[in-house]
Amino acid sequence: MLTLFFAFLFKEDMEELQESPDSAQIKPKRALADLIKSEAAVRGTDLVAGAVAIGVIFWWLQFSTSAICCGDFDGYYHIKWAQMLWQNFRAKHFSPPSFIWLPLTTLNLHDYVDHHLLFHIILIPFTWFRDLQTGAKVAAALFASVAVFSCYWLIVRYEIRYRLIWLLALLASSAPFLYRLNMTKAPPFAIIFLVTGVYLLFEKKFWPLLPLTFVFALTYDMFVLLILAAAVWTIVIGWTEQRFEWRPLAWVLLGSVLGLVINPYFPHNLYLFYEHARVKITPNDFATKVGNEWYPYDTREFVANCYVALAAMLAGYLFLDIEDRERAERPLFFLLLSTSLLLMTARWKRFAEYFPPFAILFAAFTLENFWRGRAIFTRLPDSVMEDLRPFLDRQQPSATAKEIKQQETWRLIKAGFASITLGAALFINVYHTAKDIHGSEGRDYYAKGAAWMRSNIPAGQIVFNTDWDDFPRLFFFDPTHVYVSGLDPTYLLDKNPELSKLYEKITTGDEEDPGPLIRDRFGTRWVFSDNTKDHDAFYDNALRSGWFDRVYEDSDCSVLHIRDQKGEPPPEEKNSDKDKDKANDDEDNSP
Repeated sequence: MLTLFFAFLFKEDMEELQESPDSAQIKPKRALADLIKSEAAVRGTDLVAGAVAIGVIFWWLQFSTSAICCGDFDGYYHIKWAQMLWQNFRAKHFSPPSFIWLPLTTLNLHDYVDHHLLFHIILIPFTWFRDLQTGAKVAAALFASVAVFSCYWLIVRYEIRYRLIWLLALLASSAPFLYRLNMTKAPPFAIIFLVTGVYLLFEKKFWPLLPLTFVFALTYDMFVLLILAAAVWTIVIGWTEQRFEWRPLAWVLLGSVLGLVINPYFPHNLYLFYEHARVKITPNDFATKVGNEWYPYDTREFVANCYVALAAMLAGYLFLDIEDRERAERPLFFLLLSTSLLLMTARWKRFAEYFPPFAILFAAFTLENFWRGRAIFTRLPDSVMEDLRPFLDRQQPSATAKEIKQQETWRLIKAGFASITLGAALFINVYHTAKDIHGSEGRDYYAKGAAWMRSNIPAGQIVFNTDWDDFPRLFFFDPTHVYVSGLDPTYLLDKNPELSKLYEKITTGDEEDPGPLIRDRFGTRWVFSDNTKDHDAFYDNALRSGWFDRVYEDSDCSVLHIRDQKGEPPPEEKNSDKDKDKANDDEDNSP
C-alpha cells in the first residue's frame, strides 16, 4: 500500500521528465487544471506531504515516552535553564541569571558560560506549557522536524528528481540520527543553519553568511561546521573555476568572531571553547571518563546503525562525474563535506546526527548530475542548450505511445523497488528507535528523591552526586541545592584535576573509606546516588565504612548522610548485601 502511494506521487514527477515531442501538442486545459499540474504546484504538494510525513514520524517517536527524550538527561537542564531565563526577563533583568549549581567546576558562579544562549532563548515559549516536560518534548519534535525538512527542501529547491524517494532515504538514513534528533538539544539547529549556509553558497550569496554564522555561534558551538562548509566550498571553486573564492570563508570567519566577541559571556566563552576542543579533539583516550557520545562506534555497530547512509555514500562515490567541472560543483561539495562528517562520526558518536542527512544529499545531487549528464548534449552550457532545444526537438523521432508507456512502467518499477527497500529500512529504524526511546527512564525518575532533598536538606547545601550525568535531572527537580559535578566531567577536571581524580576514585568504589574525604574535600555531608550497578561498589563501601546513614531510598535512587563520627554499619546492611547479590545473580541469569 505504501509503495503504491509513493509510486502514485512519483508518477507526475516522472511524467515531467519525459521529453516526448507529442506532449507539446497537447492543448492547455482549464486554468485551474493547469495550475494544479504546474511545477510550482507539484513542488508545493511534495513539500506539504514531506512536512506532514516528517512531523508525524518525529511526533510519534518523541511521544513514545512521557519523559524528556532520551539517551542522556541534558534536555532537563536546557528546558529548566530556559525557564529561569524567562523568569529573569520577566523581572526586567535582561542579563542572564547567575549560575550557582556547579561551584567546584569550570561552570562556577564567576566562570559560567551558556554556550547555547540563543537556543535557550528559542526554548522560552515552550516553557509556557503547564507541564514543563511536555513543552520540552514539543520543542524537540518541532526542531527535529524542521531540521529534516530543511534537507528535504534543498532537494526540492534544486529540482532533484524522485524527491519523495529521497525523503524516504533521509528518514531511513540512520537510527541514531532519529534518536539523537529527538533530544531536547541544539543539534537540529546546527543542521538548519548548515543547510541554510549551503543554499547561500550554492546561490553565491556570500554576505548573508555573516549574520547566519553570528546567530549560529550564539546558538551552539558547532558553528565550526559552517566554517568547514565554507572552506570546502572555497576548495571546490578553486578546482572547478580555477580561482580563489575568499569571500564565503571571510564572511563566515568574521561572523564567528563577532558571535564569540559580542557575547555576554566574553571572554570566558573563548576559554570554554578552547577547553572543549583541547579535551575532546584527541586521537587518544580521554583524561577522564566523558559522555558516551564522545567515544567511537564499534565498526559493526556503526554499519548496522547507518547502513542506508553508508549505501548512499557508496552510490555517490560510484556515480560521481567530475568531467564537467561546472556541473560537478555541488556533488563535489557534498562529497568533501559528507566524507569529513563520516570520518568525524567514526571517531565521535556525537556527529551521528550530521553525517546521515548529508550523505543522502551527496547521493541525491551526485545521481542527479549523473542522470543529467548521460546525454551528450547536456554537457553543453545551459544557455547553449536552451538555444539548441527547438532544433534538437525537431530532429528527434516521435516516441510511440507504447514506448512511452513502457518507459513509464519501467520508471514506476524502479521507484516502487526503491520505495519498498527504503520503506522497510525506515520501518526498522523507526521501530527500534521508538523501542529504545520507550525503554528510557520515566518522567518521574529521581523526582521522589529530589523532593525528599528539597524538604529535608537545607537550601544551598552541596550534594555529592555520584554520577555527573545525573545533574540535569537533579537541577530540574531540585534547584535548591548545588552539586559536585555535572553536564560534562571535564568541567571538574579542568577546574581542579586533583579533586576530579578523587571524585572518580570515590564514585567507582576504589576508595574504601569515602566519608571523611567527601566531607572534608568536597564540603558536604549529603550524597545522592542512583541505584544502578555502576555505583554498587561505592554504595557498599560507604555503608560498610560506618560513616554513612541511608536516609532515603526508592527504586531509582538513594540519599546518604555522613555521620559526625564513625560508627557501626546499618544493621540491615549485611542482609541487604546478600539480597542484592542474589538479585544481581538472578538478573544476570535471566534470558
